[in-house]
Amino acid sequence: MEAVKERVLKFAIEGEIKEIRPLGNGLINDTFKVVTAGEGPDYVLQCVNHAIFKDVDLLQSNIEAVTAHIRTKLEAAGEKDLDRKVLRFIPLKDSPKTYYFDGEKYWRVSVFIKDAFTFETVNPEYSYYAGKAFGNFEAMLADIPAKLGETIPDFHNMELRSRQLKEAIAADPVGRMADPEVQAIAAEIAEYDFEMCKAERMYREGVLPKRICHCDTKVNNMMFDAEGNVLCVIDLDTVMPSFVFSDFGDFLRTAANTVAEDDPAVDKVAFRMDIFEAFAKGYIESASCFLTPVERENLPYGALLFPYMQAVRFFADYINGDTYYKIKYPEHNLVRTRNQLALFRSAKSHMAEMASFIQSL
Repeated sequence: MEAVKERVLKFAIEGEIKEIRPLGNGLINDTFKVVTAGEGPDYVLQCVNHAIFKDVDLLQSNIEAVTAHIRTKLEAAGEKDLDRKVLRFIPLKDSPKTYYFDGEKYWRVSVFIKDAFTFETVNPEYSYYAGKAFGNFEAMLADIPAKLGETIPDFHNMELRSRQLKEAIAADPVGRMADPEVQAIAAEIAEYDFEMCKAERMYREGVLPKRICHCDTKVNNMMFDAEGNVLCVIDLDTVMPSFVFSDFGDFLRTAANTVAEDDPAVDKVAFRMDIFEAFAKGYIESASCFLTPVERENLPYGALLFPYMQAVRFFADYINGDTYYKIKYPEHNLVRTRNQLALFRSAKSHMAEMASFIQSL
């Protein structure tokens, strides 16, 4: 840990370092808790995954703009204990930058939020909290003056994902298109291609705006206090311009599925309307102050878009020979594709019900 300690000491932290230990089980960044002696705060040290986030300067610039804007709004509202309600990143000792490059890796330090917890539970209660928290997050950023960039360009661009699949099918690099089931899946995906790419068309037509979205709306990306109140939204690496469907649909893709995304028991896959209703209720309560009628009426489309998009991504990777997603067995990506297509079909069967519920709110 001595080398890790050297990285921490590049930042303008308070107090003497007492201990550094691994924190959490994140899949993207390596994270450590830095415990200090005395009355000062503890810290979180992260090694940023440069393979995914290729422009760390843009990444941190986005995060600094977002956290500063939220902090200003909280201060204006008279909120106290701000370091528990919005992330605060620490600058270097010799620079205003909030990241350090050691020649190989990028590092950053934020203030550790004390007496706070995350939950993995997905039920209607926590789905409602998630909807309210992420809707409020977008609402606070609806008037941010800074122009943010895309930390992962075209991350949720359905037209791009569609093109990538078509290119994979045309190339068929490992000969998997000869399988009749694979051909049938390709035909089913193609049937809905035009319908599922409508967000990009509406954006070009000027009827659908882009917002500053979180783009990773999992229930464990919220911090709660001991009484169960939401403190703040965390994991801001993917905060960037996108459509509101990114935050609305991505949460439901995982939370509203009755099974895990790679469960081979496709007959058990179903779209949970109780999760949809709880999340939508919380989201609209917070986001109604800025949502346009077009955004609001297309929220059910967002619930369909993300299982469809993920099916396309898993399927393209399977055809390409499993070069992107980690697999545990040869047909893992095909199983994931079947699962997500089943979720898409189930969600589609609830379209009228979803639209009616949105209208009732």
